[in-house]
Amino acid sequence: MPQSQSSPSISVARARPAPGVRALPPPVGWPAGLLDIGRPADRLRPADRPPTDRPPTDRPHDGHPRGEPGHGEHRHGAHRDGGGRHRAAVDTEQQDARGEWLRFAPVQPLFRARAAQRLAVLAYHGVTDHRSFGAQLDRLQRLATPVSLDAVLRAVTERRPLPPRSVLVTFDDADRSVLTHALPALDARGIPATAFVISELIGTERPFWWHEADFLARHGGRARSLDCGHPSQLLRRLKAMPDPDRRRSLHELRASADRRPPRQEQLTPADLLALRDGGVAIGNHTQGHPCLGRCDDDTVRTEITGAHEALTRWLGEPPIAFAYPDGGHDVRAETVLQELGYRLGFLSDHRLGPRLPSHPLQISRLQVDSTTSTRRFDTILSGLEPAYRRWRRQAVA
Repeated sequence: MPQSQSSPSISVARARPAPGVRALPPPVGWPAGLLDIGRPADRLRPADRPPTDRPPTDRPHDGHPRGEPGHGEHRHGAHRDGGGRHRAAVDTEQQDARGEWLRFAPVQPLFRARAAQRLAVLAYHGVTDHRSFGAQLDRLQRLATPVSLDAVLRAVTERRPLPPRSVLVTFDDADRSVLTHALPALDARGIPATAFVISELIGTERPFWWHEADFLARHGGRARSLDCGHPSQLLRRLKAMPDPDRRRSLHELRASADRRPPRQEQLTPADLLALRDGGVAIGNHTQGHPCLGRCDDDTVRTEITGAHEALTRWLGEPPIAFAYPDGGHDVRAETVLQELGYRLGFLSDHRLGPRLPSHPLQISRLQVDSTTSTRRFDTILSGLEPAYRRWRRQAVA
């Protein structure tokens, strides 16, 4: 496909790395740490390790740091009230402003060239801005090679790297907008994807628990373990609790709040089949989306096997892919996944990975958001924005 030489954002997107590119120093004035895009997450120092799985904008769910790139439309930390929308808009504008600057950074061409030899797995949640999402998919068609979950599995099975510039699109939680907004856009472009499902919500009108907790706290809900600190820290504290304490606190919030949260229509078993028939593979995201690192061994096993059994019943075949709900790898979870025959497991560490995953149950993903501008989307896809973010955290620490 011809390249546009007038567009700085794509002029070298398809460039192949020159021999010895790893030895190239950064341009003058740029920290060498920005070029460290391949270091495994488990080898990072604590100050450099990306907090696991909280979506970018300000969403205090899943362990992502405040300000990470991601899901302004589906913020687990704020309901979609006026204040929440305003904060999400401000966050997104700030994120995109940084993306504009990084887009013209002198190291961006080098990152694009290196990214061509990496696997980019994009981790979305909901899709509320279908136009922006469509523009991102158009970008992928121009700059990348969209691949399916089956293609990643074949690469792992046959030990053959995926094509250069391979990108896999994924969605966590299986918000209903994956069916109503994402599927039509993906189908129109022939781009495959994968959706990771919270099984206990399928066929219900229950809100995600992080939405429910936020709503209850804003409407008089109180819990003994949540009486101190600023309300904005509510979900951060809930995620940090041992799972029994989290569940007890949610029960106390429900008992004390003066209003019940609005219902949220979830996907049905028939919707899962429609997604699969439309080219969106279905994967396991546990029964109730706990932080596995805060669960005991029995709960880890129950959360995974319960969802596995439900998905197998609905789909008529067992799922082969899993996304860790807290974003970070859990050894106990991996053991259960191996017993159940899972072949692929996905993190939320905001990193590119190798075209032939060396640890199939620990595949890195990049955090993205349907509202992200295409210019900032380019810096995420190249790996520059994630590397810059890690360098900043290390420098501050």
